Amino acid sequence: MNASPPIAADENDILRKICEDKRKRVEDLKRATPLAELNKAASKAPPLRGFAQTMRDKADRNGCAFIAEIKKASPSAGIIRPNFSPRELAQAYAKAGAACLSVLTDTPYFQGRDEHLTEARAACDLPVLRKDFMIDPWQVAQTRALGADCILLIIAALNDDEAATLHNAAQDYGLDILIETHNREEMERALTLPSGLIGINNRNLKTLKTTLDATEELARLVPSDRFLVSESGIKTPDDIAKLKACGAKGFLVGESLLKQPDPGEALRALMQL
Repeated sequence: MNASPPIAADENDILRKICEDKRKRVEDLKRATPLAELNKAASKAPPLRGFAQTMRDKADRNGCAFIAEIKKASPSAGIIRPNFSPRELAQAYAKAGAACLSVLTDTPYFQGRDEHLTEARAACDLPVLRKDFMIDPWQVAQTRALGADCILLIIAALNDDEAATLHNAAQDYGLDILIETHNREEMERALTLPSGLIGINNRNLKTLKTTLDATEELARLVPSDRFLVSESGIKTPDDIAKLKACGAKGFLVGESLLKQPDPGEALRALMQL
C-alpha cells in the first residue's frame, strides 16, 4: 500500500470527514456480513482478557499503567513506521511492561487492518483495545468477533443516543470501554455513561493540534472512581510526571514509541524501568 500523505491541519473538521467515510464503509460491510453471522463469530472468539481491570491492577502496583499503541500511519504524520510488524511490536511492548495494547484498524487514514489486531493479540497475553471510529453497533459485534477486549468511544464523533447505544452494546458483548474526550462539554457528556475508562485526548481530532494542557484542564472534572487515561503527545518521563500530578493513572502512547528504532526500549525509558 502506498504511503498516505498527512492531512493538512487546517482542513475543516478532520474528524467529521473521517466519520463520514466510516459510515459509508460500515454500510458496505453490513451488506457483506449480516449481524447474525457476526454474532456467530463473536460467540467463538477467544476469552476476554479484562482490559479495564488490567489497567487498574497495574496502576495499583506501579502507580500508573501504559497502553502501547500499534499503528502504521496517522492523518497528521503519514507513514510512522515503514517496517511495520504488529507481532513484533506486541511482543516488544509486552516484554517492556505495557499493561495493554491499542491497535489501529482504520484503513484509509491509519493504514490499519483487522489482521493487525488479531496478529498482535495472538503474539502476547496483553488485553487489546480496538482503536477505530465506532459509529454503529455492528462494529461492536465485529470487535468482539475479532477478539478485542475493549472498544473506543470518541464522544466528539457521537451524539448522546449513539454513545449510549454503543456503550450498551459493548456491555452486552462483555467488552470494556475507553470513552475519549477533548473538552469540558465532551467530558460532561462522557460522565453520563455509567461505566468505562475515561480518556482525555491531548490531540484535537478536528484540527490535529496537540497539547498536554487538555489533560491538565479536564482531569479535575473526573470523579475519583473513574480511571483516567491521558492520550497522545506523551514523549518523556517529565510528561508522565506532569500528567500523573493531574490525576492520570493510565497513559496511551504511540507515535513517540513507534518512531524509535526499538519501541520496546523506548517504552522502558518512558516508564523509567
